[in-house]
Formats: sequence, structure tokens, C-alpha cells
Amino acid sequence: MIYKAFISFILILSSLPIFGQSSIEDKNRIVYNRIEYFFNTQQTDSIYALATEDFQKQVSSSDFGLIIQYFYQFGKIKEAIPVSANNNIIGYNIVFPNKTSYLQLAVNDDFKYYGFTIKDEPYIAVEAKDIKSNVTTTTTLDFFVDSIAKTYLSNPNTASLSIGIIHNNKINTFFYGESIKGDKASLPTGSSIYEVGSISKLFTSILLADLVEKNIISLDDSIAKYLPDSVKTNPYIQKITFKQLANHTSGLARIPSNLDKALKYDAKNPYANYTRKELYHYLKSVQQTTEPGEMYEYSNLGFGLLGDIISTITRKSFDQNIKETISMPLGMTNTVEKLDPKTQKMVGVYNTDGTATLAWDFQALAGAGALKSTTNDLLRFAQYQFKMPESNLENALALTRQFTYYLPPNTDIGLAWNMNMSNDVITYWHNGGTGGSSSFIAIVPDLKSAIVVLSNSANSVDDISIKILEKLLNTK
Repeated sequence: MIYKAFISFILILSSLPIFGQSSIEDKNRIVYNRIEYFFNTQQTDSIYALATEDFQKQVSSSDFGLIIQYFYQFGKIKEAIPVSANNNIIGYNIVFPNKTSYLQLAVNDDFKYYGFTIKDEPYIAVEAKDIKSNVTTTTTLDFFVDSIAKTYLSNPNTASLSIGIIHNNKINTFFYGESIKGDKASLPTGSSIYEVGSISKLFTSILLADLVEKNIISLDDSIAKYLPDSVKTNPYIQKITFKQLANHTSGLARIPSNLDKALKYDAKNPYANYTRKELYHYLKSVQQTTEPGEMYEYSNLGFGLLGDIISTITRKSFDQNIKETISMPLGMTNTVEKLDPKTQKMVGVYNTDGTATLAWDFQALAGAGALKSTTNDLLRFAQYQFKMPESNLENALALTRQFTYYLPPNTDIGLAWNMNMSNDVITYWHNGGTGGSSSFIAIVPDLKSAIVVLSNSANSVDDISIKILEKLLNTK
């Protein structure tokens, strides 16, 4: 679907080119000028050809064409005014005969763009907001994190930010903003509870690995055995293994096509009313064009199904499994699906426009993104990843970090974890997002280092998290 009020393509790379500011502006403007010429002559394919290969892998030419076609209706670009700059990204207000829009470009040394964001409305600078924090900066890394965090929070549509870092066996935390927007006294703490979205998948994969360690199932077992007769007779389902659900190679779609057909479906809380009944109805006749195991396709459906099957095997709810298998043994008391209203309260949640929205609820697809957690809990989770395994649970943690699939050009997939080599060490990471939150976790076991970034805004923290991670890896 194309949203006319806000149309965006953003590609975030794990390694961004670095060069002087004047060079950035010059290269960016050269590429912009080419884009403007091709736009004004309506050569969509030529605009797309200026993108990097990585961008083109993420954004198809047809999808890109739909975006550009929308803007052709406003006529030729008359002028482009640089109005914003952030590292390698330059933003222009582009002036049409009867309106002004906003274009951001990120350009590399080869004069190719790897980031392309276009919005219907012009960029309007806003007065910098006062950002409350508890941060005392003493090291170069502290100063860097503080600067990056304040850049993120300078967006008036953000609310709070909680950052935890483990470096040189030392934990440092950084807390900013308002956990309840408008309440200046609501600075978050290490115990503030945030939605963590798809970081939940890491925990679902641990539940799976725990069953494997207990010899209850094998990663290569077919999932069909644990599904009702109406589903297990589907030949496609019979071919799917537990491993393929956990490394996104099952072939199942990102979301089930009947998600919005659930009774009382609410786009602001899309998974809340999707039950086993709807899930099994979808699965009994699902067919895909690729065979399970052939290719990677990120799937909330697959991980939701995995969590549901684990509940069938254990005869416990997803929340019970998380508490009994992971949270309680690891001392992560605030990592749960269901909050205790007497003792636990979540931060407010805000969409990309800064408007209060709903926290997401889950039924059948809880394994895909239902968990809430804290900076303190996730730092503790990271520390357990550094240990030599001594218990069944610690063996399960290690199993999730084992290679299961190679995703070109440079990513390995474990069980939920994404894995990349940097500076001769392996970084394991995952991000998450809901309608009102964004999150990121990365661990580097060889260096006993980690970062956790939690926001109660849907504005992505991926970019700032990657920058903090790169700084961490290059700081002794």
C-alpha cells in the first residue's frame, strides 16, 4: 500500500561510507542533479539504476516505480533547496509548480545512493526540544552515545530512549526523555518496561532450542506432527521443519493473508484478535511457490506458528513458557508477555507522528513479537550469552547462535539471530518494532560486549544502534 502523506524507502547498511563533509555534499548533489534530470524527463528506470545493488535487493523496481509515478503528477522539479544534513544523508525541499516535497539521499563513494526517502510534505525545521537525561559523559564512547541519542530525540515525534552498553566488562546505561510524553518527571530507568517487538523471536527460538536440548524434538523434525489433522494433511506444511521456521526459510509469508479478516481486527493492534482458529484455517490450504529451505523470507507468521506449536507441545501458554523456561531462571523478572497490573506498568507508546497509540496484544502469533522487557533485563540476557554453557538452558542459548543458513552478501542466520563478521569477531543482532516502539540488541561474545536500545516511539532506532555498535567495536 502507498501512503500518500508519507512515502519512504530507507535502506540501512551495516557499514556506512565515511568521508569529509564537503565531499559528502558534493557527491550527494551530483547524484541529486542526475535524479532531478531523470525525474523531469520521467525516466524512472534511470533513477532506479542509480541505486546500489543492496538497495535494489531490498526495493524492487516495480515498487520504486509506483512511488516515483505518484510524484510525477505534480509536474517538473523547479528547484531543490538543501535543508538538512545528518552524517552521510542530505535532505532537500524539492519545489514543484504548486507544492513542495522533501527528498533525503544517502550517497556512497561510487556516486550511488543507498538511502532514498521521499515525503509528500516539505521539511520544516523545528525548535530543538529540551531533552532530559541522567547521563554523565566521561569517555569518548559516552560522548558518542550521548550525541547519537540526542540526535534521535531531536525529532519532536520521539519520546524516550533507554540505552545499555557492556564494554570492557563494564555496564553503562543512558536514559533520556519522557516515558510518558508530556510528563517531564517520567525519565525512564533500567526497569522501565518497553515493547520489544521482534526481539521476542530470540526468546521463541530459545524455547525451541530448549526442547531440542531435552530431546523432545529435533530441529529437522517436520512440524506437521504437532498440528491438527485439517492442517497436517497439507503437503506443503509436511515439508516444513522447526529449523526452517526459526531461520525464516519455511517459505511462509511475512504475515498471513487473513490477518485483517479476524473478528474485530484493528490496524492499530493488528495481532490482537488473530486466534488459532484463523491461523489453522489459513495453514490448511496455504501453498507457496518455493520449497521450504530454498530461500530466506522474513516471516512473522512462521515465528508465530513456532510459538504456537511449542505451546501445543508443552501444554502451556507462550507467556508461561517464557516465564518458566527463560525469565525466572535468568532472573529477568520484567520480561513477559502479560504484565501484572499490580506490579508492572509499561511506558507510553507513540506512533511515528508522535501520537499516543495502542500497545500490541497477541493471541496465536505471540511468538513473533509479544514480549515486553527492560534495559536491565536485556543486559542480563546479553551477559548470559557470554558464559560457557553449564546448564540445559545455557546450552539452548548457545544452540540459537549456531549457523543454520547463509544470506548473501554477508549475513549468517542462526535460530532467529542475524550474524555478521566485523573486525574479526562475530556480532549477533536483532531488531524489533511495533506500532509504538522500536528496539535493537546486539552481542559480541568474543569481546563480552553488547548494546541494547529501546524507544517508546515507532521511529526506528536501527540507524543509531548500528552507529553505536560500530563505535563500540572500534573502541578499546
